Amino acid sequence: MAENRASAYTEGVPCWVDAQLPDVEAGKRFYGELFGWTFEEKAAYGSFVLARLDARPVAALAPKTDGRMPTVWTVYFSTPDAPALAGRIQAEGGQVVGEPREVGDFGTAALAADPEGAVFGLWQPGSHPGFGRRHEPGTFAWAQLYARDTGAANAFYGGLFHDALFGRDAEPDFGRAPVTDVFPPEMPPHFLVHFRVEDAEAALGTVGRLGGRVQVSPFETSYGIVAVVADNQGASFAVLQR
Repeated sequence: MAENRASAYTEGVPCWVDAQLPDVEAGKRFYGELFGWTFEEKAAYGSFVLARLDARPVAALAPKTDGRMPTVWTVYFSTPDAPALAGRIQAEGGQVVGEPREVGDFGTAALAADPEGAVFGLWQPGSHPGFGRRHEPGTFAWAQLYARDTGAANAFYGGLFHDALFGRDAEPDFGRAPVTDVFPPEMPPHFLVHFRVEDAEAALGTVGRLGGRVQVSPFETSYGIVAVVADNQGASFAVLQR
């Protein structure tokens, strides 16, 4: 598969994911066996570890710098100007929860939250455009926002990312659904990162063997068969069979 380059990632396209983990070494063992990832550690990358599949970048694992932080997967949306997008998010009722910061020469990252509090990332590429592989087994396939008010979510994200979501040539990897479609009513709004697998049931077996757990058993969606799991450190994600 050809590598997806920066030109593929217009503003609002999910272009990267990372996991904040208490134990990165344990994360490497878990995801290395589950998805076949290898890992690259160089001082130039700072504190995070780059995950690759067949030499192409697919994700990052990073140590939590504060034990009070959640153990979580975060999806990043591409933007040519992270500070400008952060300003638009605030103007539309969202929040900037992590000011734009440079990640070496890789690019500029920021964290934001929508008006309901769902956290997502912004990525302004430098030398790193984002995913080198996606939409295939072992790589990112979809980001689902579970919201209280999907109409309000459509309006907020549609305003920020209109071309990526609703443009003539849009092929979005980003859906919106009510929290209660899948989770208990008390679950807060959140993004759920989906990784593609060839066989969801087999993936669940591997997750269990590696010390993870199934949070939501497989169910059918318009974009494939989905199951929600947590890794052996509590970070939730979904596996997607298409």
